[in-house]
Amino acid sequence: MTDREPEFENESAATGEVPADLMPRFLARLIDGAILWFVFMIIIVPILFSLMFSGVGGFGGFFGGFSFSGIVIGVLWAAVIIGYFAFLESSRGQTVGKMIMKLKTEGPDGQNPTFEMAVKRNLFNALNIIPVLGSLLALGAVIYIAYTINESPTKTGWHDVFAGGTRVVKLS
Repeated sequence: MTDREPEFENESAATGEVPADLMPRFLARLIDGAILWFVFMIIIVPILFSLMFSGVGGFGGFFGGFSFSGIVIGVLWAAVIIGYFAFLESSRGQTVGKMIMKLKTEGPDGQNPTFEMAVKRNLFNALNIIPVLGSLLALGAVIYIAYTINESPTKTGWHDVFAGGTRVVKLS
């Protein structure tokens, strides 16, 4: 820690970094979402088709019903998303989207968050596992997180608080 005063209103006295605003964070998530969509098309869609055509999964999940294949795909997809963010945020402090947008996720000590913190921070993505309502709940969580980021003077969202004090900062 240093004894100097922060230059900016929202600057951390410990690191001298400024919290990232909502729009760069959103764009970073959009970039990561595009990468994950590609992974989904390459890995998950073939698994879905193999379950459908093996007779195990049924087609109920495509028409708003419950199906084994829908639950398997939901769990697998949530694991991929949470794993992607948790691994990269805990090991590098950055996902690919954050690298491009020059952002970094930090723990409360200014270092990379722990793996547990990064999982907690991204746990809202598991809401998609819930059949039928999961997508709506996940959308509600994203809207609430965006609201809390925008309203917080330190630009920390609800998920940052839940994770134990993580934050996303702009890199110079």
